Formats: sequence, C-alpha cells, structure tokens
Amino acid sequence: MKKIFMLLMICALLMMTGCGGDSNSEKKLSVMLESNIVSLDSGKCTDSASFEMIANCIDGLMQLDANGKPIPAIAESFDVSEDGKTYTFHLRDAKWANGDPVTADDFVFAWRRHCQKAEEYAYIMGNTVACVKNADAVTKGADPKTLGVSAPDAKTFVVELDAPVPFFPALMSFPTFYPINEKFYNSLAEGSYGTTPETFLSNGAFVLTEYLPGAANIQLKKNADYWNADKVSLSDWQYQVVSSSDNALTAFKNGTLNVAVISGSQVEHVAKDADLAKNLQSVPSGALSYVSFNQDPKNHHAGALANVNLRLAISNAVDRESLTENYVMNGSTPTYTAIPIHFAPNAKTGKFFAEDQKQFADVVSFDVTKAQEYLAKAKEELGKDSFEFDLIYANDSGNTVVKVVQAIKSQVEENLPGVVLKLQPMPKAEYLDKLTTNSYDIAVANWVPDYDDPMTFFTLWTTSGCEISEHWSNADYDKIITDCSTGDLAADYDARWQAMYDAEKILLENAVIAPLYTNANAVLISPNVSGIEFHVAGVGRVFKSVTLK
Repeated sequence: MKKIFMLLMICALLMMTGCGGDSNSEKKLSVMLESNIVSLDSGKCTDSASFEMIANCIDGLMQLDANGKPIPAIAESFDVSEDGKTYTFHLRDAKWANGDPVTADDFVFAWRRHCQKAEEYAYIMGNTVACVKNADAVTKGADPKTLGVSAPDAKTFVVELDAPVPFFPALMSFPTFYPINEKFYNSLAEGSYGTTPETFLSNGAFVLTEYLPGAANIQLKKNADYWNADKVSLSDWQYQVVSSSDNALTAFKNGTLNVAVISGSQVEHVAKDADLAKNLQSVPSGALSYVSFNQDPKNHHAGALANVNLRLAISNAVDRESLTENYVMNGSTPTYTAIPIHFAPNAKTGKFFAEDQKQFADVVSFDVTKAQEYLAKAKEELGKDSFEFDLIYANDSGNTVVKVVQAIKSQVEENLPGVVLKLQPMPKAEYLDKLTTNSYDIAVANWVPDYDDPMTFFTLWTTSGCEISEHWSNADYDKIITDCSTGDLAADYDARWQAMYDAEKILLENAVIAPLYTNANAVLISPNVSGIEFHVAGVGRVFKSVTLK
C-alpha cells in the first residue's frame, strides 16, 4: 500500500510539473512576451508587444477574424461612397470599463491627437497608407479640426480620404486607429496615460489589473462590460516577459508558462523529445528581419555608408541560409527581397508578392566573390582601405538577435577584409530611440507589417518615411509610392502591383537595406490551451477566443 501511495504521489507531482503545466494552466493562462512593453499609449507605441497588449484591452472599429479578414468590432457596420473615399461607420452599443459609452467622438479625439502630436506612427494616417484627408497637413502643424474625421452623432463616425484605399477596413483593426476616451484622458496628469492600470481605460475583452512600465509580469482579467463578453471564456491570465529561449523552455516544462516562444538549440531539443514535440507549432509571421544602413553623412567615416558599393558588399557577404539554419532555428526562411515570403497574396492570382526569391539575385545573394568586388570599388571610390561601424541591437528582445548579430559580425569581417563591426547592445527603448533619431550606423531591424499589403513595407523607405530612417532619398522611388497610394495607379490593381516591383528594384539595387529572413515563431502551447489566433499582419496574436480545457 505504501508503494502504491508513493507511485500515486509521484504521478501527481509529474502531472503538476509536466510539459506545459496542465495543472497550473487550468488556473490561469500564462503567456510569454519576448520583450518589455514600450508604451500602452496607442499614439506612442511602435513595437509588437505594446500593440498586442493594447489590442487585448481595446477594440477599434474593426477586428480580424481567424483567417485575417476584417470583421466588425465597435463598428457594427459601415458604408463606402461610390468613389471609395468616404467611409461611414455605424457604432454598436459598447462601453468603456468605467461605464461611459463608446462614441464616435472617442475616435475623433484619438485620431486628431495622434496627428497633432506627430508621433512616429502618425504617418499611418497620411497619404502613404490610410490617406485620411489632411492627415499629413495636421501632422505638420495644421489645425487638427481639419482632419477628415467627424462625428455627426454619437453612433456615427465618418472618415474622408484623399484617395481610395482598398485595405482600409483591415487597417481599422490596427491599434493606432483605436479610440481613446477624451474625458478620461484629460482627467490624467500630463504624460501619465497608459502607465498603470488606473491610467489605462479598456473597452475590449480584457482589463489590466497589474502593470508597471518595464514590469516582467502583467496581469489581466475579463472585462465584464465588454460588448462581446459572452464569447470570451478567459478570466484571469497573465504575461511574463522572458527574453531567454533557455528560460522559456524551462518555464514551459515546469508549468509557469503555457505559451512560450523558443529558438535555436531549444527547438532541436524539443523536436527530439516526443512528449514536448507534441506541443510545438511553427507559426508563420509576416515580419521581416533586415540590416538597416544609415547613410547620414554625420556617421562614422564621413558617411561611408552612403556609398552604394559598400552597402552592396555587406549585403552580399551575409550567409542567410546559415543564419536561419544555425542561429535562428525556428522555421524562419532566408529572404532576398524587401517583402517577406508568404505575405500579401495577389487578390487575382493568389501568388504571394515575394514568391520569386531569385528576381533580385544579381544584387542580393550570398556571394563572397561579388561582395569583395563591391568592396574593392567602395575602397577606391572612398579612398579608404578600412571601415569600422557600430552595429546596434536590442539585447532585451530575446537571445536570437544576439546570436544573429554575432554571426553577421563574424561573416562580414571574415568575408570583407578591412570592414569591422562593433556590436553595441542596448535596451529596446534606447535601441528604438536611436533608430528613430538617426543615431546609428548599422542596425539589425525587424518590421512587423501593419496590414496585408506590400505598401506596409515600401512606405518605410520614402523620403518622408517613418520610424526607421536610413537617411536615403530617391525621387523615382518616392514617385512610384505616391502614384500607388494617391495617384493614378491607386485604383488600377494590376498596374499598382507591377509598379511596386519597380520600386523594390530601386530599393535593392541601392542596397538601402539587406534583407535577412522572414520570421517564423516556434511556439510551445500547452495541450489544454486552444483558440489563439495568429496573424501575419497587424496584431500578431489574439486571445479573445482562447479556451482552457
């Protein structure tokens, strides 16, 4: 009897500490975040972790279904004018967590505020993306009341555009377009919005119960006043910030994490463990990792990176296959285009925009001989034999990026004699600040698409640009992007599609960036967790439909 009792005790212990921690996950869902949240202010945040958190707690006009298609959220329905330039959204009965009704004025306030403050993501309102009337002018100082938004009544929100935008409904699911309760916002101390649960107001599926900027643990609970509360089964749940893949795997094994992202050797380890492997999913992502070259003349070596041959040399010296196979190791795919693979299918053919990965092989490849030829030209043109550049990266965004930058440094220095890369690790907030203020030489960057169209990437590299500025300008490139956004090509689907390839050719021939790989995520999910929605554009993960067995 003692032996039987001991066996039962051991089995119970194993159940508590086994793969995914089924016992713990029945009590509370625990989800891994790979990096800290930068801001819960939808007008200030620029990172995927922050966008995901905001989307947990606030609904916009539209949301994406499990297949990535826009469906109603706060807007119960909408009408579009015949010319495609006026959207009239009809709002449902919905409440903020403080009991206030969600009104059209909440959207007017938020949109005007974003443009007036001209934060990094204000560009998305303008004529390279959403084409909201006068958005660019307001960003540059015009009266916010001239922005093309209005609230004829509490339940009607009208948006006027400068040009038709075929993906406009999907854009409305992105957090920059979410509402903010004006009365609540104005009751707070300046700069305090979104810094604690008390200064952040939800109208969505969940509310914050514990959060501080930089905190490693964030607690949420179901919003009982959510308009679609009957469809939400999660009650209390949490995020844990875990930047190490080793620690993530350990936490999943011992049950403190139910959803964990792993990479590198941990993926190999899991694949060899039959019990663990059953919990592993490879989740596609539309995110592109790439090398960003800042061509500002104030940079090291009097702006040597403004030399196209030097940039081409570095790009062609990087072995992307080795990066994904030996360092990233999570299903990510080597990429030789400015648009990620398996993203933005053509509405007529179904073919992904970047399906042909060899179309720019003459300028983007792994070819040491070609790279050294480019370098020789650069040395002659610049009159220098050696170059030293800082390579910045966020060292609190997971250990994969650390391995990647170390590999890039090794490859470039081995394949390009005379080129030295000095690794400069820093916190994510500092890293983002350097990207947005031209305070870097070279960076390994990662861009998560905001919507399922190639333009979400191409607008990054216009002269007016957004967020990351390579200090590069090309009139022909700008004209193509303008024509595709608000010009004659905006309404001609086939011509617009081809023109975007022309823009990509200019971009890559000038080596404005060096694409590295299309991201995938190796995700461990406890067997009793279901209903997580993964998207390749916009908010990457949605938890509204999650259920626990």
